[in-house]
Amino acid sequence: MNVELFIPCFIDQLYPATAFNTVKVLEKAGCKVSYNPNQTCCGQPAFNAGFWDDAKAIGGKFLSDFSEDSVIVSPSASCTGMVKNYYNDLFTNTAVHNTCRAIQGNIYELSDFLVNILEFDYFGAELDGKAVYHDSCAALRECKIKEEPRKLLSKVLGLELLELKDGDTCCGFGGTFAVKFDGISTAMAQQKVDNALAAGAEYIISTDASCLMHLQGYIDKNNLPIQTMHLADVLALGWGNV
Repeated sequence: MNVELFIPCFIDQLYPATAFNTVKVLEKAGCKVSYNPNQTCCGQPAFNAGFWDDAKAIGGKFLSDFSEDSVIVSPSASCTGMVKNYYNDLFTNTAVHNTCRAIQGNIYELSDFLVNILEFDYFGAELDGKAVYHDSCAALRECKIKEEPRKLLSKVLGLELLELKDGDTCCGFGGTFAVKFDGISTAMAQQKVDNALAAGAEYIISTDASCLMHLQGYIDKNNLPIQTMHLADVLALGWGNV
């Protein structure tokens, strides 16, 4: 299957290895991956901050950067959820209404695409250790993804997936929320990490780099014996990781 790859800002700027690993995972699953280097942002930061005119301009560029006839895959439930759900607020009954609807129907978060579209869940990945999976708000509530990442992780050799208390609770990032409400945001990250440590986990795995960045910042500041990993990086371990 031919797919177009959408790499969000966080991954492009801070976690490029995750982008490369996403390509490797998709190619191992039998896909031919294309990437448009002109792509930028989906407009989510501006939209969430209330700058809807700016979000519409950025979102309009997004719609022109991708084909309405192609499958689009992204290693971010947050950005996928933005396009699938909130573009309705920006482009309904506009000149690009039909283009928007076509792209909304063709964009998938990585685990959703692998499990539900390709029905491919074994990559020969290996990770010795214990991990918990963090349900990001966007994955769980906007993209309705819950079992898909767990199914993929259950096939990783050597990995024991543990139950995370309050696993569906927000990590506290929320974009500008983490800046405007630093104390609350930090307390939410602490609760998430404390629950992971209490479960005996060595890794916190998720579909969203923004959540992982937030949690890793708290982990690093407090020198805690645990680390975060993106799902794409886990799936590429042992055979194709950067």
